Amino acid sequence: MASAPASPVRVRFCPSPTGNPHVGLVRTALFNWAFAKHHGGTLVFRIEDTDAARDSEESYNQLLDSMRWLGFDWDEGPEVGGPHAPYRQSQRMDLYKDVAAKLLEGGHAYHCYCSQEELDSRREAARAAGKPSGYDGHCRELSAGQVAEYQAQGRTPIVRFRMPDETITFTDLVRGELTFTPENVPDYGIVRANGAPLYTLVNPVDDALMEITHVLRGEDLLSSTPRQIALYKALMELGIAKQIPSFGHLPYVMGEGNKKLSKRDPQSSLNLYRERGFLPEGLLNYLSLLGWSLSADQDIFTMDEMVAAFEIADVNPNPARFDLKKCESINGDHIRMLDVKDFTERCAPWLKAPFAPWAPEDFDEAKWHAVAPHAQTRLKVLSEITDNVDFLFLPEPVFDEASWTKAMKEGSDALLVTAREKLEPADWTSPESLKEAVLTAGEAHGLKLGKAQAPVRVAVTGRTVGLPLFESLEILGKEKTLSRIDAALARLAA
Repeated sequence: MASAPASPVRVRFCPSPTGNPHVGLVRTALFNWAFAKHHGGTLVFRIEDTDAARDSEESYNQLLDSMRWLGFDWDEGPEVGGPHAPYRQSQRMDLYKDVAAKLLEGGHAYHCYCSQEELDSRREAARAAGKPSGYDGHCRELSAGQVAEYQAQGRTPIVRFRMPDETITFTDLVRGELTFTPENVPDYGIVRANGAPLYTLVNPVDDALMEITHVLRGEDLLSSTPRQIALYKALMELGIAKQIPSFGHLPYVMGEGNKKLSKRDPQSSLNLYRERGFLPEGLLNYLSLLGWSLSADQDIFTMDEMVAAFEIADVNPNPARFDLKKCESINGDHIRMLDVKDFTERCAPWLKAPFAPWAPEDFDEAKWHAVAPHAQTRLKVLSEITDNVDFLFLPEPVFDEASWTKAMKEGSDALLVTAREKLEPADWTSPESLKEAVLTAGEAHGLKLGKAQAPVRVAVTGRTVGLPLFESLEILGKEKTLSRIDAALARLAA
């Protein structure tokens, strides 16, 4: 078991408000949240909204709503506040400007006047010569005369960080010791020519000022880590940072064809899972398995159980494949873990417009509460409830033509006549009595129960599969059940 960190844990979740949140983002938030909770630490929720062209207030509000829906509570951030406010980068621009000026003054950064064409040309030449194609340090030591010449040409410089000429080694919390040599980590831009700070500056500066102790993020950001470590050292020299955080890079989440799951993949959108009726706890349980496990033989667990067990050192560095069917299966297990009252309340959105096909006045609360325990045992996602119970609230069943054809074989009319005769005098307060009636009808036609009940089910519910038939008939009631059998017989006769 991993030992507790020496200092109080402070982690951050810092998404950009661009488009719909995706499941890879949620997995990152989950691991940070669980790590903070496990160690009694602090979760900082920070919004990286410096890209005015892509960020939107709508996406910002959607992020907050998603975090609340998932059940993540943050200790510092939007709507909560904290000692390091504000927690939106768009409101911290003066701070970044000040840090950039100090880096320039301290010799840790310099102005770079290279045009994009010049950069592309030199990179192409380096590649042709078999050399690293990163920035070649052209503007590192410009003379006053060279600067004046560039300025006379009307060039506006970017600010570039001066990487030290040394190998950088650090221990990744997931991947172990990693080493980067100087030729593979060239100087990099931190401020655009228009004065706008880049992610490469604002992210580590905020981590430093917010005293983040552990940075748990996606594997795609691993290559930027040596740059950030060098920047932290400079910030420590300047008295801006107190420490270099520990880094842990989480494995890729793979989609179809073993490609990294991207925002453009339909199955990556968090909104899709909300709309289909996934439970937050079911979705999070599955996402936690993308790189971590509670134990070798336990896939189903609560978030409290995850928090109690979660250690970042237990995360597997290998890519994890997103399996929608397993996700649905785990969600179904969590649906069955709910108490019935909670289940009925969570189904509420799918029992009214725009999801429900029945008129509001036709919804029967008593029938819904009677059928809910039977429905709960069969759902994988809550949105399935609508099709499962529509036969109770519609004036007549919606026939699935494929189901009708499959169930209504030759002789089905005779079977339905006999079944109606047996059901008429049955005890309609007893599913067992209704079962016995259909069983007896089947025997009269040389059919076992499975074959005998198929035409009855389709006649009454419109489908070949669904909730337990005889409990459904009891809840629907004698009058409607027999009326629907009569209607099916008329349809068969036609």
